[in-house]
Amino acid sequence: MIEARSLTKRYGPKTAVDHLDFEVRPGIVTGFLGPNGSGKSTTMRLILGLDRPTSGSVTVNGRAYADHRAPLSEVGALLEARSIHTGRSARNHLLALAATHRISTRRVDEVLDLVGLSEVASKRVGSFSLGMGQRLGIAAALLADPATVILDEPINGLDPEGVRWVRNLLRGLAGEGRTVFLSSHLMAEMALTAQHVIVVGRGRLIADVETSELLEGASSTVMVRSPEASELRDHLASPDVTVTSREAGLLEVRGASPEQVGETARRHGLAVYELRVESASLEDVFMTLTSDSVEYRAASLDGSAA
Repeated sequence: MIEARSLTKRYGPKTAVDHLDFEVRPGIVTGFLGPNGSGKSTTMRLILGLDRPTSGSVTVNGRAYADHRAPLSEVGALLEARSIHTGRSARNHLLALAATHRISTRRVDEVLDLVGLSEVASKRVGSFSLGMGQRLGIAAALLADPATVILDEPINGLDPEGVRWVRNLLRGLAGEGRTVFLSSHLMAEMALTAQHVIVVGRGRLIADVETSELLEGASSTVMVRSPEASELRDHLASPDVTVTSREAGLLEVRGASPEQVGETARRHGLAVYELRVESASLEDVFMTLTSDSVEYRAASLDGSAA
């Protein structure tokens, strides 16, 4: 388990992490979400003892990372896959790590096979693609069979097969009772992988909730297609119902159930060709939650803020 209590980190006048309180529980995959500059990477560095908190604390399995006698056995982490000696082979990189904890050569070969790098184990890391580097970073994180796994953007550069493999791997690790803490900007994949999400913005906690609960609480849209869309729109519009349209004959209705939309159409004798509910995605919810916490906002092609 990872526990943060009033965790704070300041760099001069800038507060990167601002009194964060959260727990990452074992047995589930927990997603860590936030826009660029939200403090995610700093928080992960604080967990791993790479930065010292200005105030507050963070522990892994009841202790600060630096206080564990065999830290690789407690926490396996991937923060920057490319921070590897490029002149070493993949196998030699893992052997060097293994030597620090008296991990067997057999285990090195096991994790190379697990991540699909056995056939290139003797190749220099400098020749690896981004995806191969990610796989090697995951191998290093799992080398000592840790109880807690922390991965920052682990699917970056992976092909679809690799993305699915990581998803199944992480769920399998959580199913074994491990603590799995995962950050990613790919919301669709996070929705498939993480059962719980922690959302931060400008260093502060925005949400700490089950993924399903977060999505269930989001507003849904009723999509209705009708050759008499204009008339139906007039009958649906009210102070509590919003009706918009991005294409002719298709209405997007918020604030009314599909049953209410269908009944309104029937009552006024209007034809309906399609009636369906479009639920908000995790990306939609994330954008809403963090709309006031985006530090870097680009301009769109028409000159407005995107």
